[in-house]
Amino acid sequence: MVGYPNQKKSFEKQKQTTSNRGMKFEQMINDTNEYYKEHDIALIYKKPIPIQIVKVDYPSRSGAVIKEAYYKIPSTTDYNGLYKGQYIDFEAKETQHKTSFPLSNIHPHQIEHLKQVEQHGGIGFVLLYVKAQDTIYLLETKDLISYHNRSIKGRKSISFAELREKGHVIAEGFAPRIPYLKVVDYIISQKKA
Repeated sequence: MVGYPNQKKSFEKQKQTTSNRGMKFEQMINDTNEYYKEHDIALIYKKPIPIQIVKVDYPSRSGAVIKEAYYKIPSTTDYNGLYKGQYIDFEAKETQHKTSFPLSNIHPHQIEHLKQVEQHGGIGFVLLYVKAQDTIYLLETKDLISYHNRSIKGRKSISFAELREKGHVIAEGFAPRIPYLKVVDYIISQKKA
């Protein structure tokens, strides 16, 4: 522990919890979206979570603590916005599994939402970070729906071999961190063809 004026810093390894497992990946996406906005490339935003606060404690004047809250409605996906006149909507997921991505990580109402985005001319997808491979994939909605439909009768996950076959690998960069719009450009060109 090192003492600094008005605060203390600890250099001990912090305890790893599953509660913030996807926060690093989410922050990388947020940094990417900020880069796109600052460079006037795209406007993509993290959607707020619709919650209803029920109980708040005020232990001090400056520190309110939410004690009880509920989701108002099921949230749809994590991000949405505009790029080249196209509506973009996507979910971000991270997995620590070593052989496959469990489809239970994506809720049916989220898949239905992405399906509706596509039906109305938008571009929907899932960004998947496979921690065991340190690889990021973009999986288009059409492929996600195909795997979801298969899961109703059988396999409840997407193998990493299938993900390599159908997903688009996104190499992590510096600016932007996750250049997923390169793949979106490809999707747009395929729609026009």
